[in-house]
Amino acid sequence: MDALFPVVYEELRQVARRHLQREPSGHTLTTTDLVHQAYVQLADQTRAHWTSRAHFMAVAAMAMRRILVDHARSRRAVRHGGALQRVPLESVAPAAEERADLLVALDEALDRLRRLDERQARVVECRFFGGMTEEETAEALGIGVRTARRDWVKAKSWLHGDLYPD
Repeated sequence: MDALFPVVYEELRQVARRHLQREPSGHTLTTTDLVHQAYVQLADQTRAHWTSRAHFMAVAAMAMRRILVDHARSRRAVRHGGALQRVPLESVAPAAEERADLLVALDEALDRLRRLDERQARVVECRFFGGMTEEETAEALGIGVRTARRDWVKAKSWLHGDLYPD
C-alpha cells in the first residue's frame, strides 16, 4: 500500500476533485482531506490484495464514496433532525443540505441494488463515484466491456425507478 499510494496519488486527487465538484461551494472537505481519509481507510485493510491499478482505483473510489456519504449523513442529522427527504437528480441544482440528502438517498438505493445484483452496484460505484470509463470499470471488476456497459444501463434504470417511484 505504501509503495502504491505515491504512484497513484495525483490520480486519486483527480477522482476526489470530481467528487467534490459535485458538492456545493463551501464544502468542509478538501480534495486533500478526501484523498488522505481514503488512504487511512485503505491502509487499515490488512488483507487487501489489489490485482491491478484499476482495481485499486475502484476500491479507493468506494472509500471516497463512503467518506462523502458519512459526511452527508452527519450534515443531515445536524441540519434536519435526521429526517430524510428524496430529491430528484435531474430537477434541481441542490443546495448543500439537499445535496447531502441526495447523496444519502443514492447510497441507500445503491445498497438496495447491491442486495439484488452485487456486480451492477460495483459498476455504479466505479462509473459514478470513481469516474471510470467503461473500459476501466471492466478491468477493475474483471468483466468484459460489454458486460460493464449492460450492467451500467440496467443499474441506471433500476436506480432511477428506485429514486423516483411513480
